[in-house]
Amino acid sequence: MARLNYHHLYYFWRVANEGNLTQVARSIPVSQSALSAQIKQLEDYFGIPLFRRDGRKLEVSDAGLRVLAYANDIFARGEELEHFRQAGLTSTVETLRIGVLTTLSRNFIDGLIAPMLANPKVKISIQADTLTGLLNGLSKHQLDVALTNSDVKGSDEQIWHSQLIDSRPVSIIGPAENRITTQFPQGYTEREWVLPNRDHEVRRAFEGFCAQWGFEPKIKAESNDMAMLRLLTVKSGALAVLPKVVVRDELSSGKLVEYLELPNVHGDFYAITIRRKNMPQALQDLLQQSQTASFAYRPAESSNLGSD
Repeated sequence: MARLNYHHLYYFWRVANEGNLTQVARSIPVSQSALSAQIKQLEDYFGIPLFRRDGRKLEVSDAGLRVLAYANDIFARGEELEHFRQAGLTSTVETLRIGVLTTLSRNFIDGLIAPMLANPKVKISIQADTLTGLLNGLSKHQLDVALTNSDVKGSDEQIWHSQLIDSRPVSIIGPAENRITTQFPQGYTEREWVLPNRDHEVRRAFEGFCAQWGFEPKIKAESNDMAMLRLLTVKSGALAVLPKVVVRDELSSGKLVEYLELPNVHGDFYAITIRRKNMPQALQDLLQQSQTASFAYRPAESSNLGSD
């Protein structure tokens, strides 16, 4: 009985994921003709074409996508095992590789990882990247978890586990001087605003809130980067719409104050992981922190729509 040749499957997996036969042949290394021949042998084994050509580009066939789903699982397990070997099978210090979205609040990250930093048995490696880069790092087992402010959906080929780990109320924040104490929107008309970009969930929720009141904010600046929004809020003297954690230090010092907590508007934070055989203990601890009273979001008792 013929058995599956895992070398052939590996070559197919590489080409299917990278989409370039020449590039894969160069990186393995093996000649391009030998690589093509071994993929052809795999197609003969299955009795189906795994690729179709679109000009010079190779595209995975419908049947090939089903084979690819198995190959992704097989070789992801292999890369997970290789990371386990590199980390040291008997090592007493566990490395937790955390990816963070480049635009995520640094104060939020600081609060999340603080318990890990105090643990002598855990070493932390942090990498900032785009969402695409983070998901790529997870799929290659270069990251254990990715922290983002948006949910991620999986597919038949790639299953992402997306866990809401915190949800913070969003407030109107501004300078302590000339603080508005009247009910919204009175007193807000002539003030300038610093807001997240239009594609941000907080911005869309704020615009919905403004529409209820027939209010149009005078926008001074926009950004999808929480660190930049924090800087703009401090420097411009404008009003900002942010989770309070983003400007935690400025609120503590009194440099900025909360004008109004917006009703039913929250800034959500997610931990994205990939399906794996064994989850590191440090990662389990990190994810379980969201269940503790000291870190999890607790709803406010009132919406604070009136004056202080």
